[in-house]
Amino acid sequence: MAAVIGWDIGGAHVKAARADNGRLTAVVQIACAPHESVASLEQALRDARAALGDAERHRVTMTAELSDAFETRARGVVAVAAIAAREIGADDILFYAGERGVISRDDVGANVDAVASANWRAAAEFVARHCADALVIDIGSTTTDLTPICAGRVAALGASDAERLACGELAYAGFSRGAPQAYATRAPVAGRWTPLVNEAFASMADVRRALGDLSQGETDADLSPTADGRPKTAAASRARLARLAGRDAAELTDMQHRAFAEFLSRAQLRAIEDQMALIESRDAIASDAPIVGAGVGRNLAARLAQAQGRTFLDFADLIAAPPALANKAANCAPAAALALLVGF
Repeated sequence: MAAVIGWDIGGAHVKAARADNGRLTAVVQIACAPHESVASLEQALRDARAALGDAERHRVTMTAELSDAFETRARGVVAVAAIAAREIGADDILFYAGERGVISRDDVGANVDAVASANWRAAAEFVARHCADALVIDIGSTTTDLTPICAGRVAALGASDAERLACGELAYAGFSRGAPQAYATRAPVAGRWTPLVNEAFASMADVRRALGDLSQGETDADLSPTADGRPKTAAASRARLARLAGRDAAELTDMQHRAFAEFLSRAQLRAIEDQMALIESRDAIASDAPIVGAGVGRNLAARLAQAQGRTFLDFADLIAAPPALANKAANCAPAAALALLVGF
């Protein structure tokens, strides 16, 4: 079998996974910021290609078309496909178009709706080959994808982001990026309900660090800069979070800081649970179907499974690779899926 590299080109990260003879051999994740400069995306692709080496086949999915670097999503799809083809520089490069499978670059323009943000389905298709029934919860840095699997088939109602948001299959609730105040307008702080300041003072990564769920060295889970440019430490995170309540860090005790962060974390989980409830309300998954967790925030999916009394399966356990490599692949599930899916 030829070597194949699966690519997931996002608006914050480029993720790529290499498989040789049907087995995963390498995974890389590189930060980018196309909304600031398309050159950032180009460089990330070059760096990933250099890290993974040459391969006969390349399979690409994307979400970077959502970046406001592009006037419309359709233009973004075409532009990202062109950038990928140029920077990857391979003859055998195909683009993932969801239910339609993979298509050539020449066909991308006529299938922009199918190509746009279809990465969630690649991961779900991979899970469907291992689990007859499941709810796949892929919690990335920015979003959460929730995809029901029924009788070994992807049973999603939505295809586009707009449809999936309405169907409960997509939530803008990520492990590290995004604003904590997106999930709560007020919080209990030092014994009083406090309206939260709607400014970009902190991110969910600060919530994770304040709770000990994200250490300073966990770069794969938090490649974005901090809101204030200060360090990625627990103390600096507490200071950033305190600003959301109009306070300085010294005004709160350690227990009060933790209580504040725990409230914000639970508020985000409730947003994901609401989407789960919408999916469950249409009998989309069996009552005993396991939750399969993927993404850098899959430990949160494990908590959701425990709360619902469901079995939890880690996407990493579905991949035949050493544990460290399988864990990296689970962080980059769509890219790994494209590299491993037979027939692509």
